[in-house]
Amino acid sequence: MTPRYPSAPPAVTPFAPVTVAREQLPVAMFDSGVGGLTVLHECLVSLPHEDYVYLGDTARFPYGDRSSAELLTFARQLAGILTDEGAKLLVVACNSATAAALPALRDELSDRIPVVGVVGPEARLAALASQTGKVGLLATPATVASGAYERALAGVAPGAELHSVASAELAPLIQAGGEIDHRVIACVQGLCRPLRAAGVDTVILGCTHYPLVRAVLQRELGRGVTVVSSGEAIAQDVEAALAGARLSNREGRRGSYRFLTSGDPEEFRRLGTRFLQLPVDQVVRVDPAASALRRAAA
Repeated sequence: MTPRYPSAPPAVTPFAPVTVAREQLPVAMFDSGVGGLTVLHECLVSLPHEDYVYLGDTARFPYGDRSSAELLTFARQLAGILTDEGAKLLVVACNSATAAALPALRDELSDRIPVVGVVGPEARLAALASQTGKVGLLATPATVASGAYERALAGVAPGAELHSVASAELAPLIQAGGEIDHRVIACVQGLCRPLRAAGVDTVILGCTHYPLVRAVLQRELGRGVTVVSSGEAIAQDVEAALAGARLSNREGRRGSYRFLTSGDPEEFRRLGTRFLQLPVDQVVRVDPAASALRRAAA
């Protein structure tokens, strides 16, 4: 007897789509290279229950001598990759990119996620630390030329004096990942000389690479000078931004962290372990320019 089958298979009730609550999304962070890992390190220590994704634009490092227009383009590309992957907060962990692109990114992403930069938090910490109102800044030429720190410091300490010293050499020397040698020492000595002459009592490290040579800088500046770095400043702002937007993950859990780079993943892993002071496992390569073209065509 020929078996009889229904003319059509019975309908299958689909599963409900799996969605991730916003607070369970990662905090996203980008930098010109591996220097921003000093910021990620502070966030991992202060907010260990959060998840993080970090993008280092090592293929186009350094940013310090690029134009504001070019930095804005780069920042938009990197922010696009991270927001497309899913993020609940964006940290611009690069001083040059913050100075050039933070207002635009905040305006463009205001209806999606909060955006935190490094300039404002450092300026506030410096204003609190300084007893004389004489504040020094060590940063890249792009950051110094932007005037971002002058504006930020004036907003929190109108009477303060900012003495800025630019360097295009120090960040690449640190990024190279070698030992601290005579080239680093000579560079630091030259940068600190005008700050000592100005009598500053507080110095802002206006580049995320600089904390790696903090001991050398402190030795040159003297123990009476307070050094302010972006990592400690950013961690406080990230925590406040997440709490204010009710996006904090539950405490008590162990968060995760992962990495993207526009350059060589193996080189990123080698350098990243030194900067992060924690294991760097899988690193995924991305192409920011190609990703931007795909988003534009979509």
